[in-house]
Amino acid sequence: MAKTSNKVLARLRRQKSIRKRLVGTTERPRLSIFRSTKHIYTQVIDDSTGTTLAAVSSLSAGLELSGKTKKDQAKVVGEAVAKMCLERNITKVAFDRNGFIYHGRVAAVAEGARSGGLEF
Repeated sequence: MAKTSNKVLARLRRQKSIRKRLVGTTERPRLSIFRSTKHIYTQVIDDSTGTTLAAVSSLSAGLELSGKTKKDQAKVVGEAVAKMCLERNITKVAFDRNGFIYHGRVAAVAEGARSGGLEF
């Protein structure tokens, strides 16, 4: 069985601390980010019903990501999730950085979502 690194355990501890205070509702669902070494994933989640309302990642079809840096790809993913939310009449979300530092690709997703029309 593989050991979990201290870095991952620290992120999970931060995630748990954030999740105590941050809950997605029907009026204001939670925009959750996951950042791996190669890709970035976003989900808009209604915690009261336990459903995912929208999901976009850097692996999603229809996004033009070739030749872009990972930070630029993250911004495109943020704009795409904002567009999907606006189609479903979601304008306000609670931003869940999922234990990651608000910097780099996580900040780029937030910037892209804001420029796409979402309100945090």
